Amino acid sequence: MDHKGAGMTGADDTADDSYVYDEALGEWRPAGAAAAPEAGRAPVRDAAGNILADGDAVTLIKDLKVKGTSQTLKQGTVIRSIRLTDDPEEIDCRHDTIKGLVLRTEFVRKR
Repeated sequence: MDHKGAGMTGADDTADDSYVYDEALGEWRPAGAAAAPEAGRAPVRDAAGNILADGDAVTLIKDLKVKGTSQTLKQGTVIRSIRLTDDPEEIDCRHDTIKGLVLRTEFVRKR
């Protein structure tokens, strides 16, 4: 008896391929990742001790020279839509003029 394809429906195939648009981050994420909280991750804290989350906006608390460029990010600069990394002391973020910017949490404060 041939059971080829038994129990398989088209709905099962699309469940693995579903994505949800995350407006805070501005990107498509797997549906399971958007719904599941980051349970195993240590809380990421800013310089004042506030807990940071993906999509938060932060303000720089001091002037920072950016490695590899001649630019300096000034104190008070607002960085929007941060992303947490595997390292609880670093955040990944985007700035208008600098792509792929990684900041240390000791130099930012949550807005």
